[in-house]
Amino acid sequence: MSHLKQTHYAPLTEAVAIELALSLNFFTENAVLSCKEIGDGNLNLVFHIVDEQGSKGLIIKQALPYAKVVGESWPLTLKRAKIEADALKTFGQLAPDYVPTIYFTDDVLAVTVMEDLSHLLIARTGFINGETYPLISKHLGEYLAKTLFYTSDYGLGPSAKKEQVQMFINPELCKITEDLIFTDPYFDADTNYFEDGLLSDVEALWQDDELRFQVNLLKRSFLTEAEVLLHGDLHTGSVFASNSETKVIDPEFAFYGPAGFDIGQVFANLLFQVIVNTKNQERFVHHIETVWNVFKDEFTHLWNTENKEILAKTDKFLSYTLAKFFEDSLGFAGCELIRRTIGLAHVTDLDSIEDEKTRLAAKRKTLELGKILIKQRKEIINCAAFISKVKEVL
Repeated sequence: MSHLKQTHYAPLTEAVAIELALSLNFFTENAVLSCKEIGDGNLNLVFHIVDEQGSKGLIIKQALPYAKVVGESWPLTLKRAKIEADALKTFGQLAPDYVPTIYFTDDVLAVTVMEDLSHLLIARTGFINGETYPLISKHLGEYLAKTLFYTSDYGLGPSAKKEQVQMFINPELCKITEDLIFTDPYFDADTNYFEDGLLSDVEALWQDDELRFQVNLLKRSFLTEAEVLLHGDLHTGSVFASNSETKVIDPEFAFYGPAGFDIGQVFANLLFQVIVNTKNQERFVHHIETVWNVFKDEFTHLWNTENKEILAKTDKFLSYTLAKFFEDSLGFAGCELIRRTIGLAHVTDLDSIEDEKTRLAAKRKTLELGKILIKQRKEIINCAAFISKVKEVL
């Protein structure tokens, strides 16, 4: 970008972020801009820039070369910013209603400039504050169906898919997932964090050989099954929402993997609310059912109308595919429940419970449900059986 002073990577300041925003001709030439760094994640700077005299705004996101949660001792590639930008563009073409508009990207600065979503709230925060977002599960079901179908061999065609797989090789961020979701919670790793009151529960989990075997099978799937382009980190902190809108953000973990991973992340992060939000428990159960039912119906429609594999257009093969996705999603949901309870990166849904006895009880339910979903995923053959298992734990 010749009209910017920075031609090499350096973390943006608020002043330089404003300079970048002005250079894009998004605002009027004499606009008075204000800028605030609002990033609360672990990996990035996020600047919110608004025209103080108007209503226009935009977001500038810049990848940091390390994980903020640990510091500069945990270096990370800046290439993830390009992967995230490319994923947002890809998903935006496939499901434009549910992805922010991208205005500009710069690979050297590791910057993405995108639509201002400040009129929405992070879904996890909203849920904790008592919001229930009546349309979020329908929207996420549609988002999942379109992004997972159209990036598969069946929606994209094998040759085009293989080319896209190359674009989204993402070893460094996949390594974070492989360690923090599929490895570290299952032994006494330094990255684990949990209250002393959970020690006996965690030690029992570490000694559960069948659980560790099943987690290894799920990890093998994550490592080897390049079925679809995944968001890769689709929790409720990666979703902006209101009562009428849903936008999926932050796909920097995007790569080609098993379709059930994204679905399972959505399931698990709704399950946190099922466990902790007794007032709206049934509504969140309904959200989970809606995600799956809308996904299944929309994916089925796309399979039957857009399938590029002639011999795959059969009800039997569709049923087999959906059954595999569902089984995988339960196992991956179980892994997410466990790692968010005792691993490095927790969720506020659980940790914000002030009463220790109540908080520990919720976390025990989370661990128990996680183990059930991992070990019994083959026997839980439909959504009704899934919800029944959930209710047994509550």
